[in-house]
Amino acid sequence: MSGHACEVCAKPAKLQCPVCLKQGLTSSWFCDADCFKSVWTTHKEKHTAASGDASGDASGDGAAVASFNPFPHYAYTGPLRPVYPLSPMRTVPAHIPRPDYAADGIPRSELIQRRSNQIRVLTDKEIRGLRKACRLAREVLDLAAAAVRPGITTDALDALVHEACIARDCYPSPLNYNNFPKSCCTSVNEVICHGIPDRYVLQEGDLVNLDITVFHGGFHGDVNGTYAVGTVAPVHAKLMTVTRAALDAAIAKCKPGVPYRDIGNVISKTVHGSNFSIVKSYCGHGIHRLFHTAPSIPHYSKNKAVGVMSPGHVFTIEPMLCEGAWQDELWPDRWTAVTVDGKRSAQFEETLLITKTGVEVLTGAPKPEALSTG
Repeated sequence: MSGHACEVCAKPAKLQCPVCLKQGLTSSWFCDADCFKSVWTTHKEKHTAASGDASGDASGDGAAVASFNPFPHYAYTGPLRPVYPLSPMRTVPAHIPRPDYAADGIPRSELIQRRSNQIRVLTDKEIRGLRKACRLAREVLDLAAAAVRPGITTDALDALVHEACIARDCYPSPLNYNNFPKSCCTSVNEVICHGIPDRYVLQEGDLVNLDITVFHGGFHGDVNGTYAVGTVAPVHAKLMTVTRAALDAAIAKCKPGVPYRDIGNVISKTVHGSNFSIVKSYCGHGIHRLFHTAPSIPHYSKNKAVGVMSPGHVFTIEPMLCEGAWQDELWPDRWTAVTVDGKRSAQFEETLLITKTGVEVLTGAPKPEALSTG
């Protein structure tokens, strides 16, 4: 324990104001970035008095921002660090329908459904609605991917995703889902999944996964991809190639009558011999009116997935491969999952519909002329 208490809530505190430290002031202590931001308006007056300006503004209003690592005593597994403060949670216009967790972060419908392993069979009308949501999710992902370059922040990518969702009358599904603070996930290098967009500036040679889900017309569409930032090392290019190949092989296996447990067998066979490992902590999932529901689809062999594919089933497959060990751990933000050895990871995801004769990739890349103008 640090022996210091947060000046806002009195919880044990390890964070200090970086501007105070830079100016040699007696620093206040905070338990997290939220408490820090909640008193920023009054706290920054200390800096103004000391230096004659309000540098280090964390309000997101365009003034200078003093960046800091919110978990300075955490033993990071790799070189990546979070760059705080986070920008404020983005707002969604009132006219856009939203899922049940949008206001308070609690996905009540999912929590009720988790008591059952029953896989929902969608009607033709529901499939039409889901197909549109998935098409819009792919559009948003492609727009964000086109913006990936050295020098852009992951928060800027999140802003682009958010505005693209709004332009399409979509609610960005990750926003406030179990209190996730952003509109998409940006997972860089050793981050396996659920990276929180922040002020990190993408560097030449990075990998970044963009995980996009939109809620439109009462349905969620979910898709992600991993992208090279500039030129990447050959091993990291191979990591992306093998991960995509594993997903494609799994999709080719899908049709009525196939046990869900077979997906992991196909992925493992595809990955075998590559020297890459398959993450076991996260899996594909059912999706429709609920963001996450049955079935659960592990990506590794000899798993115990329940259920058999039937027409009208909709789910994601989203294998995560690692350059080194497959095990993960969480950053103190309780979202960011990273490799235990700090080596890199890649992931690709599609939302799939089982038809009477096979499978339809609902989030598949459309022909350029088929793209919506929003």
